[in-house]
Amino acid sequence: MHRQVINGGLRIGLYEPVRNFYVGKDFKGDPPLWAKIAAGLTTGAVAICVASPTDLVKVRMQSEGVLPPGVPKKYPSAIKAYGIIAKETGIAGLWKGLGPNVGRNAIINAAELASYDQIKQSLLASGIFKDDVGTHIISGLGAGLFAVCIGSPVDVVKSRVMGDNVGKYTGVLDCFLKTARQDGLGAFYKGFLPNFGRLGSWNVTMFLTLEQAKKLFTPKEE
Repeated sequence: MHRQVINGGLRIGLYEPVRNFYVGKDFKGDPPLWAKIAAGLTTGAVAICVASPTDLVKVRMQSEGVLPPGVPKKYPSAIKAYGIIAKETGIAGLWKGLGPNVGRNAIINAAELASYDQIKQSLLASGIFKDDVGTHIISGLGAGLFAVCIGSPVDVVKSRVMGDNVGKYTGVLDCFLKTARQDGLGAFYKGFLPNFGRLGSWNVTMFLTLEQAKKLFTPKEE
């Protein structure tokens, strides 16, 4: 909940203003693809720089979820986890793994938002589709597919680096090389179908909600 409110609010809320800033206030028509990708990368990076501690706590608590029954858990709750981590490693420790986290969030955010924007624009330009729920669903599923295909490798590396409490990896590149060498390249796409199911449904829900909110709060042109 903490992560989605902070990270989601920033990366999605800032996307259109940043995209429009890149093309300039005098630009007319649909923004080009490069502006959409640049805006997605920018807002994804900015958002996770603020929300990275919430991601760290999420990963740590998920790691404890696989402990055998009877083994005491280190983090009794998400709120207390922030304090425990800060006490053990300092405030800066809450931003452990920021590098791979920024890379992961920027890439997936650009894949989601830019691809949704581009797919929707292409569908509307075809003259066959209208700006309605059906178009939003198709665009959302396409955005989820792009996000999984592009973001899975960095997602795997990010999770392993942030969940590393024993110093197994010295950094992002070391984690990538060890994972490829020990588990094979397929490890970067392990769980592809359930991951697509998760991201696909998430994107459909998110963009449907976003589109309805935009219609509700955006003043209609006279």
